[in-house]
Amino acid sequence: MKSYLIFGASQGLGDAFARGLAKSGDKIWLVSRSRPSSLELQDGVKRIWIQADLSQPESAHTIFNSVQRERLDVAIYNVGIWEKEGFENHYTFDQDAPEHISRMIQTNITSAIVCLQGLLPNLRQSDSGKIILIGSTAGLSNANNTQVTFVASKFALRGIGEALREHLREDRIAVTCINPGELAAEIPYSEGRERALEAYEGTRIPLQDVVDLTNCLIGLSPAACVKEIDLPAMLDINA
Repeated sequence: MKSYLIFGASQGLGDAFARGLAKSGDKIWLVSRSRPSSLELQDGVKRIWIQADLSQPESAHTIFNSVQRERLDVAIYNVGIWEKEGFENHYTFDQDAPEHISRMIQTNITSAIVCLQGLLPNLRQSDSGKIILIGSTAGLSNANNTQVTFVASKFALRGIGEALREHLREDRIAVTCINPGELAAEIPYSEGRERALEAYEGTRIPLQDVVDLTNCLIGLSPAACVKEIDLPAMLDINA
């Protein structure tokens, strides 16, 4: 039996993780603001919802109080809010409000550091602990993005992964950062890979691809550590 904790578990990729990683008999803590629909599944997996808003500093204590001293085999930090209208043609960094910038930093960077630090005692109980950070191709060099704060936060997540990996080397807890490109996140995981491929004609990555990749990482022995994986869409010339 494995135990998981998934951040951002109510929709998109987080919902896909909640549905596609665990097996019957496993346990998953699902961290999100809104109630995950995966709680309704009857597949032998024990799912526990931790209602938390990661833009609020006190959310870390809510998570720690819920997990307490239980063993944790896999922690997935799948969180990343971005600029309002950041993907629109008229977007400009000049108009980003300071309070929204601060909220992005808290959610995308500070929360990741604080939450993962607090979960280390749980992860150290595992025989093959894994931390998986979900970054973005926007956090890679020369990605041609103009969203300053979002890009900075995804660069920072890679730095968190590098330092945390060294900190946990003697514990044999593997830390991997996956940097996906554009995902077909609007197509629910339950609708299948082919539906996502059809909807976007292969220009966006099906959620199933990231779930399969993550399952592969989780299945590796404690002797192996994959540091970083870049996963752009095949037709994305900027990644």
